[in-house]
Amino acid sequence: MTYIKTILFVFILSVFALGSTPENKKSPSSSLKREQVRTAERQLADLGYWTGPVDGVLDAVSHQALIAFQKMEGRTPTGRLTGEELEAIASAQRPQARDAGYRHVEIDIDKQILMFINDNGEVAKILPVSTGSGKKYSENGMKGTAYTPRGRIRVYAKASGWKKSPLGMLYFPNYFSDGIAIHGNPAVPTDPQSHGCVRIPMFASVEMSKLLPVGSIVLVYDSQSFVSAKDWAEVDKDKQLGSIGAQE
Repeated sequence: MTYIKTILFVFILSVFALGSTPENKKSPSSSLKREQVRTAERQLADLGYWTGPVDGVLDAVSHQALIAFQKMEGRTPTGRLTGEELEAIASAQRPQARDAGYRHVEIDIDKQILMFINDNGEVAKILPVSTGSGKKYSENGMKGTAYTPRGRIRVYAKASGWKKSPLGMLYFPNYFSDGIAIHGNPAVPTDPQSHGCVRIPMFASVEMSKLLPVGSIVLVYDSQSFVSAKDWAEVDKDKQLGSIGAQE
């Protein structure tokens, strides 16, 4: 009987010990006041990051906005809101488009972020993405290298809802290069891990699809490659003005 009591006592001590380990302590974000989180959300939204409701709750949407901010600023993309991150957000400047002045999307491969630039040429939405891993793959009878093409490209086709592809399921895909698309995915790692597509968070998929009609300009670049599409934008503008003139 004494032996059993001793075992139970050791077990109880172990439970309390586990409960006090660092792994079970609250995260840095949970120790912040709600007003601090709300302020951070508001500041991120003002900077162009896709935050969702500014309500003082670090939910899945504002979490992704924080990751996008950390990527953009060259910080470690932990998704944790700490006092240090609060200071960084408060002192940050609104990101600028690499090719300003017209409506388009920019995908920065190095930073793993997507920026939607509105009709005024301003950065209106910023999302974290995961692009091609650069690794070779052999799946479902297909072989290749998981590469996201660089350059100036246009959205050539779209689909609503889920679309099955040979290498997986795509949510509201916006195709821009031989089956490669900007699309929603439940998993958007902080590093490049796709087969070549540009994964974006699920919550942004439907609205992003609305923002990218067929013909939309997509710029994909890294530190070694960049091509402006301002001449394309000028041609599009002339066509639009010509169409309006014809209707009048």
